[in-house]
Amino acid sequence: MGAKFVQDGCSIDHTPAADVAAGDVVVQGELVGVAMRDIKTGALGALAVRGVFDFSKATIAGSAIAMGVNVFWDNVAKLATTNAAAGANKLIGKTILAAVDADTTVRVRLLQ
Repeated sequence: MGAKFVQDGCSIDHTPAADVAAGDVVVQGELVGVAMRDIKTGALGALAVRGVFDFSKATIAGSAIAMGVNVFWDNVAKLATTNAAAGANKLIGKTILAAVDADTTVRVRLLQ
């Protein structure tokens, strides 16, 4: 047997070592997911790994993000960025709506 279907892959199981709030972005290696609901420490929950989400972004000059570009998650600043930072920031997906400098969020289709 080469493979056996387990689930559709829209979300994955996650048991956090610390409380996770709904909307938190969780990075596990190269996999980035979004908590759809609060998950308590040690409790089984789920992270969305497919879908369209508004991610927080910087609002400084030069922080605009064009439509259709790769966006990465800066897990230190907790912001979406176009800067991969030599692999330190993890790919979250492609923008489906442009964001100007003043926008606090950017709309991204998750690519995992």
